Amino acid sequence: MEIQKFKRLPRHIAIIPDGNRRWAVGKSLGKHEGYDSGIVPGLEVYDICLKLGIEEVTFFGFTQDNTKRPEVQRNAFVDACIKSVQELSKRDAELLVVGNNNSEMFPKELLPYTKRTKFGTGKIKINFLVNYGWYWDLTYGYDNASDKEKMVEKIASADIPRIDLLIRWGGRRRLSGMLPIQTVYSDIYVVEEMWPDFKPEHLYNALEWYQDQDITLGG
Repeated sequence: MEIQKFKRLPRHIAIIPDGNRRWAVGKSLGKHEGYDSGIVPGLEVYDICLKLGIEEVTFFGFTQDNTKRPEVQRNAFVDACIKSVQELSKRDAELLVVGNNNSEMFPKELLPYTKRTKFGTGKIKINFLVNYGWYWDLTYGYDNASDKEKMVEKIASADIPRIDLLIRWGGRRRLSGMLPIQTVYSDIYVVEEMWPDFKPEHLYNALEWYQDQDITLGG
């Protein structure tokens, strides 16, 4: 795979891998059968970002709201998240899984990764949101900050920094509650294709688009 060069790269990219169920339905499969096909695309994104020198990537695994879906779907996306994190643990990365791990919906297989863990040379930071909820994230900060003006420093996702570029597959134009503090000034790029149909040019096109964005952070 040829790696393109860019004059400016985002330090931190967030990925919303949407469209798994719609992709499955389009192929006359059960909705739950789309999630397993989203594992390899995530590893491809990892490979490209590592080679480009991106410092940090955050993947949206599943939300607390997603757990309201039928059990067969829930089991499928939980299993896909477990496999994805386990595959990434075999590579050069510093892994961190963020989500409500006090809930029975949080997979016990991922408990060891709820503290940032270095694998290999740890060349890139990878965050995975699992059983994540924006309200849980923010109220955690409120409950744990003695000085309420500093509650942002105590949110559950405090170890994840500001996101420069957020890329969402599947054509939807919404954040779906992803890290409300870190995405305040994110540039958002939408890929119309479904996540299991990932192609490297999707990522390259997003990075090319990012070159022309005016990064002001409100200033």
